[in-house]
Amino acid sequence: MDPILLLALVVGIALIVVIVLRTRLDAFAGLLIASVVVGLIAGQSLPGIVESIKTGFGDTLASIGIVIGLGVAIGKILEVSGAAQAIAVAFLRLFGKNREPWAMTSIGALISIPVFCDSGYVIMNPLARAIARVKKYGYATLGIALAGGMVITHHFVPPTPGPLGVAGILGVSVGSVIITGLIFTVFMIPVVTLYAKWIGPRVEPLINDEVQQAVYGDVRTDRVAVAAGSGGGTGSGSVSAGSDDADAAAGLDAVSSGSSELGEAPRGAKPHRIGALVGLLPLVVPILLIVLNTVITAIDMDAQGTALPADYEPSAWAGFFVFIGDPVIALLIGLVMAVYLLLPRWTPRKKSHKWLGDAAADAGLILLITGAGGGLGQVLRDTGIGDSLAEAIGGLPLPTFLLPFLIASIVRIAQGSGTVSMITAASVTAPVMATIGLAPLVAVMACVAGAMVCSYFNDSYFWVVTRFMGLDGTAALKAHSGMTTVMWAASIPLLFVLDLIIS
Repeated sequence: MDPILLLALVVGIALIVVIVLRTRLDAFAGLLIASVVVGLIAGQSLPGIVESIKTGFGDTLASIGIVIGLGVAIGKILEVSGAAQAIAVAFLRLFGKNREPWAMTSIGALISIPVFCDSGYVIMNPLARAIARVKKYGYATLGIALAGGMVITHHFVPPTPGPLGVAGILGVSVGSVIITGLIFTVFMIPVVTLYAKWIGPRVEPLINDEVQQAVYGDVRTDRVAVAAGSGGGTGSGSVSAGSDDADAAAGLDAVSSGSSELGEAPRGAKPHRIGALVGLLPLVVPILLIVLNTVITAIDMDAQGTALPADYEPSAWAGFFVFIGDPVIALLIGLVMAVYLLLPRWTPRKKSHKWLGDAAADAGLILLITGAGGGLGQVLRDTGIGDSLAEAIGGLPLPTFLLPFLIASIVRIAQGSGTVSMITAASVTAPVMATIGLAPLVAVMACVAGAMVCSYFNDSYFWVVTRFMGLDGTAALKAHSGMTTVMWAASIPLLFVLDLIIS
């Protein structure tokens, strides 16, 4: 590999870390500065650097920017209407005492099969917050578990774009990848949950004040004491304010489904009560629409004989379902439902406008940082750093499945996109797969597992997760980068077993 490109990558990563941890500048500025420095060292022209940053920023926000804005707005309505609280109480009853982290990992894994991680996390994060609010601790553990669950199936289970594209390039049936991916998922859920329960209490006190207030209100003292002393994290049987917090559910019936932000109902109006089923509709309906889009697209692609999503154009009969199941349209429908189903009829228009405006303000910094991460990823791609690393690692003598695994890992670290790194690894592996005796299904799973490694500053999902959780610096790296790296390492034994069985 060209040493200049390697130097550019190392300096860029180090610069982001130093700026975020040691200077007065924030992550948004750090990402932009690192993008410029990487481009300069790699020999990119000055206009080219600016164009790459703009392109990456725009492309990233085009794909998830509207989704983040709509998701935050739905979350705000869930919060102020009391629906999130009602859902949290029902959720605690359903899964029982001390099982919340397991439930969040499993739900994250389920939702991320049809929905992009970014979208799914935005949709489900209000539930994690509401549960933590009811229990008065454990938001970090729940948020990490939810994020990790989504990473699992985003990488392992089609029809998410990465594994679907890899299956097409390597000539493996999608059905076999789905079955194998689900088996891998079963083994990975405990890995994510146990890591979340271990690291959660360690980063819980480091959640920033704004998010602490948004999640816990005025219970910060109790929450920090519980987090510091719980050791095992959420679900460890810790005591908060002198009572078992699963029974803070004397708390379950005592928790009101209303919200103080709604104010008092006018004289003669019915008290505002939201049931969990109604409260779930603005979350469930968009997810079902997106799932329907996925199913219809898969059926239509099969009928057309289309192998790759990039080559797909919906047929006339499928066009409507693809339209309403697009995350943007689905979440827009969810927002309309939230406003008109969850808010009482007597809510003033000015008040609902204010809440939606507050949601837009909350989403602003997340959008900027997410877009800047996309800009850095584009600079790394345009300078050829990812391709150069793939070629270098591809020339090393390695056990068969470690070839695509390490290619995907290196490219992921270099440019941030899990999907791009999967596709790159598959493209490099396809011509040599038969020669080195690598089973196609093993190659697919190696590509998607390798791309899990170390989600960090140049990955938009890293910023979505850590900003929603209110974590910065080393706490953010421990919570999310550490989790994805542990998942990456845990996949290696599974690949060994799969290779042994198939070979």
